[in-house]
Amino acid sequence: MTIRTRNGALRTGTALALTTVLAFTATACGDDGSGAGGDKGDEGSGKGKITFWDNNTAVRRDVWMEIIKDFEKANPGIEVKYVGIPAENVQSKYDTAIQGGGLPDVGGVGTAMLAGIAAQNALEPLGDRVATSTLNGKLNDSFVESVKSAGGSGSKLFTVPTSANNGVLYYRTDLFKAAGVDAPTTWPKFFDAAAELTDTGKNRFGYTIRGGEGSIAQALDAMYGQSGITSFWDADNTRTTVNDPKNVAALEKYVGLYKKATPSADVNNDFTKMVAQFDSGQIGMLSHNLGSYEDHVKAFGDKFRGLPSPTAEDGTRVQVSNPVDGLGLFKSSKNKQAAWKFIEFAAAHAQNSKWNEQAKQIPANTEAAGDAWVQKSEPTRLAAEALSSGSTKIVDLPYYLPDWNTLSKADNEDDLQKVMLGKRSAKEFLDTFAEQLNKAQEEWKAQAK
Repeated sequence: MTIRTRNGALRTGTALALTTVLAFTATACGDDGSGAGGDKGDEGSGKGKITFWDNNTAVRRDVWMEIIKDFEKANPGIEVKYVGIPAENVQSKYDTAIQGGGLPDVGGVGTAMLAGIAAQNALEPLGDRVATSTLNGKLNDSFVESVKSAGGSGSKLFTVPTSANNGVLYYRTDLFKAAGVDAPTTWPKFFDAAAELTDTGKNRFGYTIRGGEGSIAQALDAMYGQSGITSFWDADNTRTTVNDPKNVAALEKYVGLYKKATPSADVNNDFTKMVAQFDSGQIGMLSHNLGSYEDHVKAFGDKFRGLPSPTAEDGTRVQVSNPVDGLGLFKSSKNKQAAWKFIEFAAAHAQNSKWNEQAKQIPANTEAAGDAWVQKSEPTRLAAEALSSGSTKIVDLPYYLPDWNTLSKADNEDDLQKVMLGKRSAKEFLDTFAEQLNKAQEEWKAQAK
């Protein structure tokens, strides 16, 4: 795969990107059922030992250990070996195992990495298993559609959705009340509050902006939320809307907050530093997701709220799609029956509720989504309501592109920092990003024919 670098020169994409495209081409021409390396795996006896890779061990190990304990009690003939992998390493671990062997039976596979893994023919399609299981009719339809789209095939279900995250605007209710500022429910109110709550002389700021790792996803949310554009691609599905003039203007306004209403350190802050900075008590607003809710409870008690992304003045909310997490069954597994039992158990009502209550995410199991803890956790409840209300428009990000993770992270985060620092214009940045995306989309469509 070739894309253009930031200076406009052509470069050859990573070996993985090429491998995934070629693998997709092979499967598109006729899947023989083999897994990566030609290993078809086996259904097995439904008993024995299986291996499970947790794709975010830093924050989820304890709840997975509880679920595994419950599963082994309910299924005494099956033993689950837990392997925890930090989120930042899981993609490379899967890629290495696909090429060299050693894949687990079951693994956490979210939409952000699904296309690359599915294109290498490493995952078992799960649609038929779901249809004949206790999960049939119990999974959130929009989550199912998201993982189907992210898998690149448009129709095959390569991972059983377990949860969805959602963008949240956290704000300090005590600071807003003291300043007499309206809650940031709309974009105009958000920008007004950012200015009103800033007093640089006293080291107080209205907002903390994400300038380090993960900055582009947050910027995209702010851009499309303000512009009101509801599709990532044009009507022909060939050219991205990311550099539409409305999005350019929105990015200019968003990055314009840097150093005027935000700390100067924000240019290098990833989510950990950004959350810690907000929780220190001198900042009015933070855009993050449901995952940091408990941190804010510890820091502020009931002196904060978490709302979905601001709306336009007419009440319309536009937000980019947030990753859906899930569980994949690998084709090379020698005990697919037992592995599927584990997936079915973990995605069922009780365990899916337990997992999401700990993670403070939105359950994929529709019965779990109705549990009492969801109603008590305001950010989770409001996020679930926003996603199901019909008034929220979702801009689906192209997770299916093999190069999406690279383009939306490492290849362009430095350039967004340059925009924040005034060394590059928002238009130049978005035009370059759009050129890369259009080329990746063109090549993806050509390979998928």
